[in-house]
Amino acid sequence: MSNTPMAANPLTRAVLEIDEYASGLGWDQPARLFALVDTARLRVQEPGLAAQLGLGDEEESSGLTPIEQDELPTGKQLDEFLGTIAWPDAVAGCALTVERLMLPPSAEAQVPQGLSDAKLTKWVAEHPDRQEVRMTVAVLRDGTRESALRLREKDTPTEVLTGPDLVPGLAEALKATFED
Repeated sequence: MSNTPMAANPLTRAVLEIDEYASGLGWDQPARLFALVDTARLRVQEPGLAAQLGLGDEEESSGLTPIEQDELPTGKQLDEFLGTIAWPDAVAGCALTVERLMLPPSAEAQVPQGLSDAKLTKWVAEHPDRQEVRMTVAVLRDGTRESALRLREKDTPTEVLTGPDLVPGLAEALKATFED
């Protein structure tokens, strides 16, 4: 049984399930991409896969089931990779979990001007107020979105922040994977 807290919204439940899964793998992990499929539809159309995923008939049927995709290619920028994705009609949405360094808003005024991407990355990595964060962002075909943020220093399920607009840029990039 999952330790994921019950959420009213199936998309929020899926995001929290993915966050819990990623948490179990530990930190310093590569980005992970998930297809989100309608659980009831999966049981009907792919009963063997549903059984393999442990989706018994007794479980709730109105949810979304995350299915992890192949590992993301190394050496390719995330936005470039996302631009190459096309989902089949059976996929209701998608989600991505990724770790990043984050600075508090108060540090924005301290950022030196004119840094290259590599130098900016190094500057952030060396900043004393940096925070390591795992972001899980999901979108549905209709544009509905949800996110979960987990700070490394507060790595417990009760400290996970959720909301639809926590990582808007990444949500927009994921939504674009459904556009023709």
